[in-house]
Amino acid sequence: MNIIERFEKIDRRIIFLLVLLAVIIPLLFPIGFKIKTSEPVQKFHDAIDALIPGSMVLVSCEYDPSTMPEVYPMNQALARHCFAKDLKIIGMGLWPQGIPLNQASMEQAAEEYGKEYGVDYVNLGYKAGGIVVISSAAENIPKTFPLDYAGRPIGEFEIMDGVKNFDNIDLIVSLSAGDPGVREWIMIAQGRYGKKVAGGVTAVSAPAFYPYLNAGQLQGLIGGMKGAAEYETILQTSGTATRGMDAQSVAHGLIIFFILFANFFYLIGKRRKK
Repeated sequence: MNIIERFEKIDRRIIFLLVLLAVIIPLLFPIGFKIKTSEPVQKFHDAIDALIPGSMVLVSCEYDPSTMPEVYPMNQALARHCFAKDLKIIGMGLWPQGIPLNQASMEQAAEEYGKEYGVDYVNLGYKAGGIVVISSAAENIPKTFPLDYAGRPIGEFEIMDGVKNFDNIDLIVSLSAGDPGVREWIMIAQGRYGKKVAGGVTAVSAPAFYPYLNAGQLQGLIGGMKGAAEYETILQTSGTATRGMDAQSVAHGLIIFFILFANFFYLIGKRRKK
């Protein structure tokens, strides 16, 4: 059996194993491929960076575990960025699954920066209704969310002192994987009340929001894991998105190599048979 016949009969499980290693190794030991920052992500960063210390950022999470690889790194980086700038975060969500994910990201960042729940950040929880909830909160946040995610009266928390409606919010950020999400926040918070809105979405839905960005209705936009990795790069941190892009790049490179390698030996074998 010559070398061509050996390659033709190679066990496919060997290829699967190599792809698995190509994914796992960069996740555990980041390579640090250079990531170029796009304009939409830079605008997102600048919108946060322009806020003065003590400003209120409303972070609404509309995603679930199925889209965590893309959106959760944005959530983590955003919380770190806000706390590093000494901004206050008011969390909420139009999807019930986004509430614990947002809480986890804020708690992790709070531990790193020495922030306290109820003073520097709070999680108002989930309220069903989508666009109706946004409209209600725009007029009266305490009435819309009388309790936090754990069922405690929001009046107990220092961060909510003086917070009545969207007039007291300096920037709204929606991290979304579908509807209701960024589009609804643009329609009501930006379109009706003139509030500054920024968004983070999955890669497949990002192109649909570029017109809003170009029209000035969005302050910035993060699209997918790549966008999250760009955001981490600006913040000079190596998070899950940066490691994920390393793994994705290596895996894609390996697959391309396999395609070229297989076709090369296929053509050689075909020519020999002739």
